[in-house]
Amino acid sequence: MTNREQQFLEFAMNSGVLRFGEFTLKSGRVSPYFFNAGLFCTGAMLSQLAGFYATVLYENEPDDFMLFGPAYKGIVLATATATALHDQYGRNVAFAYNRKEVKDHGEGGTVVGAQLAGRVVIIDDVITAGTAISESMDIIESAGAQATAVIVALDREEIVADQDQSAITQIHERYGLPVHVIARFSTLIEYLRATPDLKQHLDALEAYRNRYGDPGAAANT
Repeated sequence: MTNREQQFLEFAMNSGVLRFGEFTLKSGRVSPYFFNAGLFCTGAMLSQLAGFYATVLYENEPDDFMLFGPAYKGIVLATATATALHDQYGRNVAFAYNRKEVKDHGEGGTVVGAQLAGRVVIIDDVITAGTAISESMDIIESAGAQATAVIVALDREEIVADQDQSAITQIHERYGLPVHVIARFSTLIEYLRATPDLKQHLDALEAYRNRYGDPGAAANT
């Protein structure tokens, strides 16, 4: 567990974004924890969150790139992270995002912001089924640009329903892209194991990992 992962997990818990209990997911699974990035909903929270994204990108993407944020959460993340990259590292990174519906007036189209060109990093909060990433790949390739990486805040490291791989593993293998993450589910378990006040949640998280964990998750980054 890196210091950054620990700091991010503490930040997410203190912000009420990462919570423990029983949560029914869209897949129907009952999860012992829930990560809701939509609750990073103040300027201070968003600034700190973008700082984590910016640091991971700065360390892992030395060559020029632009950001693409799939609607809707990716819009805010791309905007804030581009700002953080400039403010913290002096990197002037262009960004774009898509609309859910095609605009038939004004500039038209589905993409807003900079023209998609060159190396593109897709930014999102989590990857659950991989649908948003697949749609983003289609948009980027149609524009003649090249997707070179994906970055998300949390890797849940769990298999997709009725399959034997996580969505991140599938994206990694299908497109050959590195997937950068700020923190991982396995890191969360390590953190709980080392934190007496949170150890009461450890058994539930380990049982969830034993049932749904992706054994190939560690090879994705």
